[in-house]
Amino acid sequence: MVSQTTQTITVSHRRESVIVQFTNGFVLEGPVGTTIEAFLRADQEHHPERYESPIMGALLDMKLRELSYPVKHDAEIVPVLLSSSDGGRIYRRSLVMLLVTALGELWPGTTVSMRYAVPDGGYYCTLLNRASLTADELEQLEAHMREIVAADEPLTKKMMPLEEALALFKSRGEDAKIRLMEQRKRQELAMYTLRGRADYYYGYKLPSTGYLQYFRLIELNGGFILQYPRKENPTLLRDIEPSNQLTKVFNQADDWLDRMKVEDIGRLNRIVRENRVGELILVAEALHELQIARMASDIYERHHSQGTRLVLIAGPSSSGKTTFAKRLAIQLLAHGLRPFTLELDNYFVDRDLTPKDENGLFDFEALQAIHLPLFNNHLLELMGGKLVRMPRFDFVLGKSVEGRLAQLTENQIIIIEGIHGLNPALVPDIPPESIYRVYVSALTQLNIDSHNRVPTTDVRLLRRLVRDATHRGYNAGATIDRWPSVRRGEKLNIFPYQENADAMFNSALVYELAALRPVAEPLLQQVEPGTLAHIEANRLLSFIRWVVPFTAEQEAKIPDTSLLREFIGGSILTDYHPTDLSIGDEGIVGAE
Repeated sequence: MVSQTTQTITVSHRRESVIVQFTNGFVLEGPVGTTIEAFLRADQEHHPERYESPIMGALLDMKLRELSYPVKHDAEIVPVLLSSSDGGRIYRRSLVMLLVTALGELWPGTTVSMRYAVPDGGYYCTLLNRASLTADELEQLEAHMREIVAADEPLTKKMMPLEEALALFKSRGEDAKIRLMEQRKRQELAMYTLRGRADYYYGYKLPSTGYLQYFRLIELNGGFILQYPRKENPTLLRDIEPSNQLTKVFNQADDWLDRMKVEDIGRLNRIVRENRVGELILVAEALHELQIARMASDIYERHHSQGTRLVLIAGPSSSGKTTFAKRLAIQLLAHGLRPFTLELDNYFVDRDLTPKDENGLFDFEALQAIHLPLFNNHLLELMGGKLVRMPRFDFVLGKSVEGRLAQLTENQIIIIEGIHGLNPALVPDIPPESIYRVYVSALTQLNIDSHNRVPTTDVRLLRRLVRDATHRGYNAGATIDRWPSVRRGEKLNIFPYQENADAMFNSALVYELAALRPVAEPLLQQVEPGTLAHIEANRLLSFIRWVVPFTAEQEAKIPDTSLLREFIGGSILTDYHPTDLSIGDEGIVGAE
């Protein structure tokens, strides 16, 4: 029984109770071995205002723990709710286990794959060994899942000998898990069981199915979406808006993986161990170049047919936008079009006119931080062949000063990279036919196996912390601390406009986790213990260690034009600047 206490207990021989303290100073006492769930339920009774969304887990002495974790010593405790990133991950993993269990009970032997995440919250799923479910069957499946939720069935965890786990996976024909276990060093594996079905799931789970109140199944494109709530509205399910462009990208990625015979991380590991990475790298890079060449050809055709002169590039952090823009510029040159890159930062309003955020700090990511009338006027004049005095923003003075002169020729294309590139409000004065918009992001990623996804957000974070350490002097802890703020900016300024893109560039590379691990792992190991960043670092380490790292010889096979070189270093494109066509300090850009 959990009780409220404010007394100090002196330890004599054997403790019979433990004390937990919450961040608001509230203290609870219970028998040794009382679960985190029991302590949080007791706190919720006293402080319901602290629980604006369902409980998913807790930080116990700054370590992420499951609700079923028994507390054996005095500790500080912080609730982890569904409205948090860690809480959302715990919920989604448990929901996948519910789906897999219910599917297996209705149609024994049926296997399902979590293919990719959809923007409005959900996994697109397909069946691997039978025809897709009919509308009636999908309704039956959802009803059975809800029956299991209503029964509040326990999800239990135990350590299973690896040999026993492998035998289980073999009996069910789960080749992806068998391949994955080739990387397992320990001779036991944490397995979760629901209604007699044991399985491996990377990461923590909920203690029972009663927590899984928010989900639905939606038929889509021969498969279905397992929808879950987003942390912004953790008890609501959004309306799903199908994206034809994203669907095309995902189908293309599946086709590429099939060509390369790489279905999951276990298959990648075998290729790395057998030192067959050369061909894999070449094919992956060729597929990137094929995408870029097609976009350049499209821009060329539009330039001549409808007068397209402006290419706007946007995408979330660490998508590889800089390298993409340079490689696109090279492809445009090959088509006879001369690229001119314009830096949006030079159009910042003076510092005293910069909008501020809710904390009173300058918000340089706000659209209003840009001098939009001047920016649009200059674009129109440049596209009209006029001579323009470009601004240059002096970040020391915090104000705009005069820059160089520019005058473009008829065969020049303006390229602008920035977070607002897909937002129509950036260029309200520019004729739509003059604009070509590109959305760049790592849109797909190899999964650990059919039931365990690797979020593309995690891969972008790994890219960023490697780049920050290599080129910007930031340690991994600082990068992780800034990541939530970066993500908020993406959700506000980029993701709502991605459907405005004329083309989407999937910057993911099938081999990149193997190339990132040797650089990222030591950086993550240096994050200071006892911090929130350390919790995130441990989570990233736990999944990246499933990947066999490249050797130095294998890393050397990555081309010096690869998008990945933007992060790990060694890019030949670092010093390539398409705007470097001026004559002297006051020369005319584009002059022949």
